[in-house]
Formats: sequence, C-alpha cells, structure tokens
Amino acid sequence: MDISLASISTLITVIGVLVAIVNVLVEVIKRATWEKIPTNILAVVISVVLTMVVFFAYCQYSAVTVIWYMVVAAVVVGMMVAYAAMFGFDKLKEILQGILTTVESTANKTDNSTTTVQNTDKTNQE
Repeated sequence: MDISLASISTLITVIGVLVAIVNVLVEVIKRATWEKIPTNILAVVISVVLTMVVFFAYCQYSAVTVIWYMVVAAVVVGMMVAYAAMFGFDKLKEILQGILTTVESTANKTDNSTTTVQNTDKTNQE
C-alpha cells in the first residue's frame, strides 16, 4: 500500500468533516433527548459508528479487502474524531468568543476616538 502526501491530506480532510458532522449530530441528539445521555459518551459512540460507516463505505467503493488491523485503525480514528469533537468544539467556541469580544472592544474604541476627533474639530471651528 502506497502512502502518499495526497492520501494523508485526504485523511485529514475526512477527519475534519467527520468532526463537524459529529458536532452537529451530538447537538441535535442532545436536544432531542433533553440531555439525558452524557455528552462525552454520546460523542464517542457517534464518532466511532460514523467513522466505521465511512470506512466500510470507502472500502466497498474502492474494492479494498478489509483486514482486521484496518478495522482497528478505523476505531482508533473514530476515537481521534471523538476527542476532536469533544474538546475541539469547546476550544473553538472559546476562541471565537474571544475574537468577537476583541472586535467589539476595538470597534467601541474606534467609535469613541472618532467621536472625540469630531468634537475637537467642532471646538476648533468655533
């Protein structure tokens, strides 16, 4: 089996898409079950199941013979997807809130300085 840079970048892209799908599914299922199921367990189950479905669909499409260690590797990838979905979303949310706060404070400072300059101009004209 030839491992190339293209196959590694494709794998990383697939993992990113799986993380996004898992995040959406966990949020929807969490709301549908009124948060009775622990979120981390739900994320792990959805991640592993979704990764296995994608893995077997790819093997079927590409006519790849499934060997036991490929299944183990797919489960490990499912765990990585679960980890990224559980902790990556929270970190991403924190980063986006920080950026939003910074942008808002910068916009407020800009508005205040513009008002000060306009008031100074009016004073100088009088």
